[in-house]
Amino acid sequence: MKNTFSREHLLYLRRQKITKILVHAAQVGVLAAALGIWELAAHLGWVDSFITSSPSRVWRTLVELIADGTLWHHMAISTLETLAGFAIGTALGYGAAVVLWWNNFLKEVFEPYVVVLNSLPKIALGPIIIIWAGTGTASIITMAVLISVVITTITVLNGFAETDKEKILLLRSLGANKLQVFAKLVAPSNVPTLMATLKINVGMAWIGSIMGEYLVSKEGLGYLLVYGSQVFRLDLVMTCTVVLCALAGVMYAIVAVLEKVVVKHY
Repeated sequence: MKNTFSREHLLYLRRQKITKILVHAAQVGVLAAALGIWELAAHLGWVDSFITSSPSRVWRTLVELIADGTLWHHMAISTLETLAGFAIGTALGYGAAVVLWWNNFLKEVFEPYVVVLNSLPKIALGPIIIIWAGTGTASIITMAVLISVVITTITVLNGFAETDKEKILLLRSLGANKLQVFAKLVAPSNVPTLMATLKINVGMAWIGSIMGEYLVSKEGLGYLLVYGSQVFRLDLVMTCTVVLCALAGVMYAIVAVLEKVVVKHY
């Protein structure tokens, strides 16, 4: 049997579709306007293009980096480091949240320390990380993990704590043990929380990997940013910044698609 919708409902769906199209068009328009104003300001001398660069100069630098293979090399390194930090940090953070939720005594003991670690500027741990993990990829991934793991632990733990208490009580009254409560109620009901955490960790992982490359790396987009600033190649700095924005946007979009697919099943 075919689903029949009222005329009002069809009009509502049409308005929603039009609104979505207008939002996307406005987003593209804002970006185009910003780039146009930036290019015009540099061309007319309203700003010093040596300092601010311009879209046309960024484009030329981007083409040069692609042509000689430099961009692909450094981009691949930064992406792999970020993905590793993202995956490890999320997994460790989720595991820590499960442990703290499982044992209320441990939660009461360690929750203040987790909060303090979250407020600690991770860059302050840079020298220690370098000594412990060396000056290679390990220290960069460690930095990315440190930034994302604490955020994951706090966010997921808060989600676990906000699970419907009446539903938990109902399951326990029916004889469910703690593992069953977690598997049947707590974990499934916090899938949206986990997806939201993944979105946050996209930015956190990129911050960690670039920060680590600032400190120790001789490869990666963070290294190119530092190198460009040291030799006053601001076109290179702005190009790397644009590439980072694009990579973070793509990674965020992938997580958003994953969220739509996963949440449908819960």
